[in-house]
Amino acid sequence: MKNKNSAFTALITGASSGIGRELAKIHAEKGGNLVLVARNIANLNELKSQLETQFGINVTVIAKDLTLPDAPQEVYDEVISKNIRVDFLINNAGFADNHAFATADRTKLYGMIDLNIRALSEFIRLFLPDMLQRRSGKILNTASVAAYMPGPYMATYFATKSYVLSLSAAIAREVNKSGVSVTTLCPGPTDSQFWEVAGMDNSKYLKMIKLPSAHFVAKTAYKAMLKGQKTVIPCRWNKTLVGLVRFLPRSWVSAIAAKLMMPQNVK
Repeated sequence: MKNKNSAFTALITGASSGIGRELAKIHAEKGGNLVLVARNIANLNELKSQLETQFGINVTVIAKDLTLPDAPQEVYDEVISKNIRVDFLINNAGFADNHAFATADRTKLYGMIDLNIRALSEFIRLFLPDMLQRRSGKILNTASVAAYMPGPYMATYFATKSYVLSLSAAIAREVNKSGVSVTTLCPGPTDSQFWEVAGMDNSKYLKMIKLPSAHFVAKTAYKAMLKGQKTVIPCRWNKTLVGLVRFLPRSWVSAIAAKLMMPQNVK
């Protein structure tokens, strides 16, 4: 007998690696079809072949650079042209950069804003009306525990995740009792390629803690999405951290974050 989620199609951005890749595997294991979106076409095709062979599902691959203004609309148009109904929208794509704001690479900085904020917002705006019309659908947005605090040396990344958390909570209230749910995933540091891209793979901070696997975080997030939870924070330590941040003076939080995020070449 097929899983109850087997009729659902999930569109996942940032699906070529890390948490996004694990979310794709989890959904496929439950018999659901997939639309996988990322820049790395080779990784996407490899994952498509693996999941279709192993689980007998249909996987559509769309290679797009989501930092480009028209990319979300192009993805939506392709999905509609193929008569694919997106039941689960999973906005997972995002990246960070570990530099002081004044010396940060402008291309990376504005690309981060375009991907983490604009593309995510556009995907919701495109797919949400269809879900509301059907009175069914689930949205999962990846934020971070960084959303709860300022982050010196990763200022833009922390700020973009604050936006994701705030936007998601507001939309979740707007669609309350509509049959559509919006869940925000707020993971802490996770064992993935994210930190290498951010230039923090040799960070002392990451060596201080045991990183949960991308699969664990994805599994926790997927369960929360199915239940329609508003927010999910994997790992007890991350929940404790968020609780402390809410009570400590903001200046203290900023100072602590600065020590943890400071690049190794900064004295």
